[in-house]
Amino acid sequence: MSKNMDYPDVEMLVGGKWIMADPRPVQDPCSGAVIGERAHATAAHIDEAVDAASSGMREWWDLGPAGRESVMVKAASLLRERVEQIARIITLEEGKTLREARGEILRAASYIEWDAHEGRRLYGRIVPSTDDYQLAVHRRPVGLVAGFSPWNFPIGSPTRKIGGALAAGCGVILKAAEDTPGAARQLVQAFVDAGIPDGALSLVFGDPPAISEQLLAHPDVRMITFTGSVAVGKHLAALAGAQMKPALMELGGHCPVFVSATADIRAAARSTAMVKAMNAGQVCVSPTRFFVEEAAFDAFAEEMATAAGAVRLGSGLDEATEMGPLINRRRLDSIAGLVDEARADGAEILAGGAQADRPGNFYPLTVLADVPENARIMREEPFGPVALLVRVKDVDQAIERANSVAYGLAGYAFTNSARDMQRLSSRLEVGNLAINHLMASDADLPFGGVKDSGLGREGGAEGPLNHTIVKTVSTLFLDVN
Repeated sequence: MSKNMDYPDVEMLVGGKWIMADPRPVQDPCSGAVIGERAHATAAHIDEAVDAASSGMREWWDLGPAGRESVMVKAASLLRERVEQIARIITLEEGKTLREARGEILRAASYIEWDAHEGRRLYGRIVPSTDDYQLAVHRRPVGLVAGFSPWNFPIGSPTRKIGGALAAGCGVILKAAEDTPGAARQLVQAFVDAGIPDGALSLVFGDPPAISEQLLAHPDVRMITFTGSVAVGKHLAALAGAQMKPALMELGGHCPVFVSATADIRAAARSTAMVKAMNAGQVCVSPTRFFVEEAAFDAFAEEMATAAGAVRLGSGLDEATEMGPLINRRRLDSIAGLVDEARADGAEILAGGAQADRPGNFYPLTVLADVPENARIMREEPFGPVALLVRVKDVDQAIERANSVAYGLAGYAFTNSARDMQRLSSRLEVGNLAINHLMASDADLPFGGVKDSGLGREGGAEGPLNHTIVKTVSTLFLDVN
């Protein structure tokens, strides 16, 4: 088997021990070549990870908030020190550009630091009562958390699964994506090197349905966190509900964008095209459905098509590349099918629209204009480099159209109208709204969706808080003299 020397084989961490078992190949989506191998867990490995978490969590809790903060801050520092090595691993296994990979690692470090500091602010409270009676509200860790992370942000998403839980004093078993195992391994290695107790954090790969069912059925697993598709998220939430276990879900996006005639049309088009190209559009908060006021539509469409056509495809290892490949052939075929259907339904192709004529899973940044409302691509998240342009008469029609789907993760708007901003803020059904920019999340802000886009929030003060339970303690002070 041919391997890449920059891509070390990927082991699992179970109970503080690195294990290579039943190795499976890892492929480069740019070339299709096998670049290394990853471990594959058995049911026995999962049970071992759960068993080891008992003592590991106790030791982690006993460190106290300051001790946990110290370990987490050290792990973040190690990620920054290793940014070039890890970025190359991400690009090899996932395809995004080195520039994007570096940014993802640095954001992951900031997430860890934020959660670490927030862990010192998980306050309880004393409820006023009488002199001989004390009423207290305590915050305690929920327990062992099973975290499931996707391939599209192979270090950023696992960080969200780890950070809030560890800051709250929980233990974590991370089931990272099999397509992109190397980045998760490097993340967990940073925590190991920073001094996290054995068993407090484990990392496994394997058969997703089997692992999820085994973990959710285990009485020692008290919570699940998941980022991925709506269908899988609903299935896991149902399994968790049957066990009366809380579930934190970050699911699909299909995010709307409102473009007002009052906006800087050229700047709006160019900035959204640049963001749309990030990770080849394989981003849950990627701007996808563009609702453009009639007076600005033609100008926006022209600028968007020009910007999209200029995006340079290639290997993410080439610093000149602006957009890398899709993760696998399934994604490529899915995008091509949705675009072909939209064209047949009457949409106009302004840019892209067909698989790139080169080896690898490449599909160019594609712009479709006047996409019919009944087209499947308007209802199903394409999760790829496709922008859908639709004419609307005003912000109210844009909001109505945007809210007509089951998704509600993030939304965007470009407008200089205070009225537009107010109506979008109050009526657009999303968990995250960015106006006149395209940053949908940050370390100090809660992140999550509404409707089919998820349950609960990661990040911000809510991140660690959502991994705790509330315990009320009432004490009657007896006179023992």
